[in-house]
Amino acid sequence: MNIAIASDHGGYGLKETLKQHLEEKGISFTDCGTDSEASCDYPDFAEKACRLVQEGAVDRAVLICGTGIGMCISANKMNGIRAALCGETFSAHFTRAHNDANVLCMGARVTGPGLAEMILDEFLATPFEGGRHQRRIDKIADIERREHHA
Repeated sequence: MNIAIASDHGGYGLKETLKQHLEEKGISFTDCGTDSEASCDYPDFAEKACRLVQEGAVDRAVLICGTGIGMCISANKMNGIRAALCGETFSAHFTRAHNDANVLCMGARVTGPGLAEMILDEFLATPFEGGRHQRRIDKIADIERREHHA
């Protein structure tokens, strides 16, 4: 598995922690920035990471800002992206199993590093169940197509 990881200044510290966690688990990743705690704009980094998902260069992405909300909103504006904001492992599991989410968003100011690692592990380990859930994902894609062609 290969993932993209990105943050704004508010999520930079947690991003660095999660990068180390990924390295320890042998999971390859592409760091899409930011590179410091200097103030920056989260949509720029959400777009960089999600573009790699769209292109198939990575399997999934992880986006981190202060609350995770700005990253999640930005990511979900992009075609084919199903981003979920998760603050615990239950949601991380079911957003993969039922929603086939391809982007995990977290808030560094609301989720501590130990919990964030567990959320990330659950998100990466959980497969999409398909079945009746695929029908719903197809409906989401239909909405997306209609909205972007309106």
